[in-house]
Amino acid sequence: MKLAKRSDVAPSLTLAMNTKAKEMRAMGRDVISFAAGEPDFHTPDHIKTAGKAAIDGDKTYYTPASGIIELKKAIVEKLKRENGLEYDTGCISVNSGAKHSVFNTLAVTVQEGDEVIIPTPYWVSYSEMVKICGAEPVFVETTEETGFKMSPGMLKQALSDKTKALLLNSPCNPTGTVYGKEELWDLAGAVEQEDIIVISDEIYEKILYDGNEHVSIASFSDTVKNKTVVINGMSKAFSMTGWRIGYAAGPAEIIEAINKLQGHTSGNPTSISQWASLSGLEKDTKFMAGWVEEFLQRRNYILNELNTIEGVSCMKPGGAFYVFPNVQGLLNRSYKGRKVKTSLDLAYYLLEEGGIAVVPGAAFGSEGYIRISFATSMATIEEGMKRLRAAVSV
Repeated sequence: MKLAKRSDVAPSLTLAMNTKAKEMRAMGRDVISFAAGEPDFHTPDHIKTAGKAAIDGDKTYYTPASGIIELKKAIVEKLKRENGLEYDTGCISVNSGAKHSVFNTLAVTVQEGDEVIIPTPYWVSYSEMVKICGAEPVFVETTEETGFKMSPGMLKQALSDKTKALLLNSPCNPTGTVYGKEELWDLAGAVEQEDIIVISDEIYEKILYDGNEHVSIASFSDTVKNKTVVINGMSKAFSMTGWRIGYAAGPAEIIEAINKLQGHTSGNPTSISQWASLSGLEKDTKFMAGWVEEFLQRRNYILNELNTIEGVSCMKPGGAFYVFPNVQGLLNRSYKGRKVKTSLDLAYYLLEEGGIAVVPGAAFGSEGYIRISFATSMATIEEGMKRLRAAVSV
């Protein structure tokens, strides 16, 4: 059977490594997974209670395809209160997770022959979603020396008459990079001069360290705001990964197109999850501070461990819950008679011989690195670091 061209996309190595780890566990292997990108905290009780109440109240039927008005209003208030962004409900689309929000935005804004600029390292799905939509990803390579950040000059150099959009992610998966206000101001100035759309993925905005603050690029001017679609959701900040609620906020014509697309594809996001999310946005969020403090302790521990392993060095992430260590010193070597040339080779070696699952940097467009999620218990991190050290010290 010959499939359509758009079926020719790479599988998600993040999901693949996590799935492989689960399969090995099912076969009785003792495997620690650092591959999953989800908090290990439970969904707060008041959100779970709201979900149960939605079931008991028979709020289990179709909703408007773009989401219930109550949740849209709460999102409008959240964006105004926390991000300095003013929208009306016609500029909000509620989707089945932030990944769905990104894809919907690409699907209605790019087409065959267009180019989408993506700074590297990038989240694994960005490039494949661009390809599925018929466009071409244009990668802007950033480095540790630049803090894995793209400058206005780098952006301008990547622009062409085919450029339709820029995908920006801060705090960033996989590096934890956080763009500062001045850095975003400079990027916003470059965007103002170009006829491009900015897709700003801000899903990790609440997970910040060392005094870093989240700023949305859409907040710098009306001109930039009118070119930007802000992506966010409930999964990371509220530990609601399985509830699948994301949202897009942006120019009315783009949101209207997203809503039409969603009406013909997935339909409405889960009704129960929408009512639960409403509770999350309307209630006290003080619990997040405790979660971030726990993430910070884990980050500090894992950084110290990684930076004392020969052949490994790791930049300090300013946000999210990942570290992205440079492992080039571990490559082109043999371990237990096994040749390890690439980050993928290393990831499979660590999984099969060391009993730890990580994601190869190649999946994020950066060979010579691996991504480790510290969204797991300190005890698990301590054991995982012992296994990593032992596996590469042979």
